[in-house]
Amino acid sequence: MWNWQQQAWPEFRWDQRKLMRAEALFAEGAGVVVGASKHLSVDERASLTIELMSHEAVDTSAIEGEPLDRDSVQSSIRRHLGLHSDHRRASPAEAGIAEMMVDLYEQSAAPLAEAVLFRWHRLITNGRTDLKDIGRYRTHDDPMQIVSGPLHAPKVHFEAPPSAEVPNEMARFWRWLERGAPNGSAPLAPVTRAGLAHLWFESIHPFEDGNGRVGRAISEKVLAQGLSSATITGMASTLLKHRKAYYAELERAHRELEITDWLLWFAAKTLEAQQHTLRQVEFVLEKSRLLERVRDQINARQEKALLRLFEAGPEGFLGGMSAANYMKITGAPPATATRDLAALAAKGAVRRTGEKKATRYYLNVATTPLVVIEVADIVGGDLGGQRS
Repeated sequence: MWNWQQQAWPEFRWDQRKLMRAEALFAEGAGVVVGASKHLSVDERASLTIELMSHEAVDTSAIEGEPLDRDSVQSSIRRHLGLHSDHRRASPAEAGIAEMMVDLYEQSAAPLAEAVLFRWHRLITNGRTDLKDIGRYRTHDDPMQIVSGPLHAPKVHFEAPPSAEVPNEMARFWRWLERGAPNGSAPLAPVTRAGLAHLWFESIHPFEDGNGRVGRAISEKVLAQGLSSATITGMASTLLKHRKAYYAELERAHRELEITDWLLWFAAKTLEAQQHTLRQVEFVLEKSRLLERVRDQINARQEKALLRLFEAGPEGFLGGMSAANYMKITGAPPATATRDLAALAAKGAVRRTGEKKATRYYLNVATTPLVVIEVADIVGGDLGGQRS
């Protein structure tokens, strides 16, 4: 029996005491991200936002097994923002998800309404010819199931309400979302509200396809609405790293109305995503400091190579930069490449590892280590449970 088949549906239950610390940490982390972002220039802030949006667009699609080109998505995002782009050609899927992300972040404070959801669905299904219902709720008679395994013996991970019930189910969802609080009590804190909204929406699974991407966009928007200053949390990139656990937790939560475990897991990943975003902000600040420090000491080739290293993000240039990489990026001959890289190392812009053909160069910047936040890290608090 699925959650929506149970008599008390949709009266979700959870222990809010266990989420208190997560909510406090989320509010604190949002303040840190906003504070750190104030040290960025206008151009740096815009560049970071575009970077975060493009990562979210690509990663939320990757969760569904749809690979997109990050550079094409980023170019499309820049065009939608009215900024200079390289006019790189984007596929219908890349252009659609890029426009959805721009809409999501530019209108983060605006109320979420049915018309917005239908618009998002049209954008993420841009170019699709295999779907009957685009920009509207599903109407097919077949069961809406999430399955895996061979066709002759599929495993059903979840079955959503029949299509005929979707309009009424979504009407109830919209009433709750507009109210923002269970049964007239105090408004839910942002992480709890986002986690509940995501699970509730996925339990209805109202669209013929694209429910995962729309559901993650809902949680991102709800998180942004719960903060005094709109901030990108970046949930999809973190959920992609924990894709298997994400699906397992959703499947487990689809069977119960007591959802404390789901909300705790969602809260842990929300905090993890927030730390990743902060890491991105710190990395952009380090980039600005390093380039300012060496600006009058390096040539155009060296600057181009440094910018390429920074493009790789906090995770770094895959495998480190070799002399061969430098030659390909800058067009420098072998002797010049070796000399330029050695000079960058001497100035402290990069650090060298290895010898001879194994020599590699990495940015010499401090980056916060990646963190994995588990449920055990956030449990605590002293508040009574809440019911939707």
